[in-house]
Amino acid sequence: MAKILVIDDSTTDRALMKGVLEGHEVLEAENGDEGFAMAVEHHPKLVFLDVVMPGRNGFQICRDLRREDSMAEVPIIMLTSKNQQTDKEWGMRQGATEYLTKPYTDDEVLSIVKQYL
Repeated sequence: MAKILVIDDSTTDRALMKGVLEGHEVLEAENGDEGFAMAVEHHPKLVFLDVVMPGRNGFQICRDLRREDSMAEVPIIMLTSKNQQTDKEWGMRQGATEYLTKPYTDDEVLSIVKQYL
């Protein structure tokens, strides 16, 4: 059982991810600033990060997390509706480990969890 942080402003999307990640300790944050603080405090083993959120977006949060020593090597998976190739390239340049677009399947999420934990 690993500690996984899900940062997404959608209550529904967080609930869906929590269901997929059953068996793990799932921490939930409803915006980027809250997610950043939780990541630094709780040191998750994996982060799923939405891009489109109020305040600082996921690209900004990803970049900021990579600057934290405790988060520099933690896999960050962008999980977003932004599905253009330029979005993916930008996300990866900000430090994302993977870039998964919505809608996703449970199998895609579980494959990523298996790969990085």
